[in-house]
Amino acid sequence: MDWTWYLFRFDGRINRAKLWLGGLVLLGLMMAVGMVIAAIHILLGGGTSFHFGATDFFKLVDPDAYRSLTLADLPRPLIKLFGTSLLMWVYFAISIKRLHDRDKSGWWMVPFFAAPGLYDQFADRLPDSHADLPLAIAALGLGLWGFIEMYCLKGSRKTNRFGADPLTPPPPRDTRPPWDQQSEIEMTPHKAGPPPVWRVKPGYE
Repeated sequence: MDWTWYLFRFDGRINRAKLWLGGLVLLGLMMAVGMVIAAIHILLGGGTSFHFGATDFFKLVDPDAYRSLTLADLPRPLIKLFGTSLLMWVYFAISIKRLHDRDKSGWWMVPFFAAPGLYDQFADRLPDSHADLPLAIAALGLGLWGFIEMYCLKGSRKTNRFGADPLTPPPPRDTRPPWDQQSEIEMTPHKAGPPPVWRVKPGYE
C-alpha cells in the first residue's frame, strides 16, 4: 500500500477496513506527539499533564485561547499546534477518501466534523435557554450520522466519480513471457530453379 497517498493525499477511495486502520495509525501518532509535548513540558519547567485532542484544532478560531498566552508560554502551544495540524491532516485525508467511497464530496466533513466540533468548543458560551437544545441535538445527530456514514456503511459497488471500487480485485497480471522474435521458427521461401528436363523436351523419358 502507498502510505504517502493513504495518509496525506485526498484523492481516491478507501473501504471501511482502511478507515478503521487509519484510526489505529492516528492513535499511534497521537501517542508519539503526546510524548514529545510531555518532554517539552518537562524541559520548560511544566508538569507532564496536558490536554491533547481534536478540540485543540478548534481553538484556532477561539479568541479566548490566545488571551492568556505569554511569550514564555509560546513554544508549547506552537508544538501542540504543529502536532494537532499534522494529525488533522491525516484524519481529513483518510476520512475524505472514505467519503469518496460513499460517492460523497469531501465537503461533507463540514457537517460531519466541523459543525459538531465548533458547537462543542463554544457551547459553554451560549446562553442557557431552551433554544440551545435544538443546536445540541443537531450537533449530536450530525456527528452520529457522520460516524454511521463513514464507519458502518458499504461503499459504492461500482466505479464512481472518485475512482474504482477499492474492494474490486485488480485484473490478473499477464505472467506469460514476452514474445521473442528470435525464438520463432523462420520460414524460408522456396528458391526458384529451372523446370525439370521432361517438361522442356517432349518425348524425353
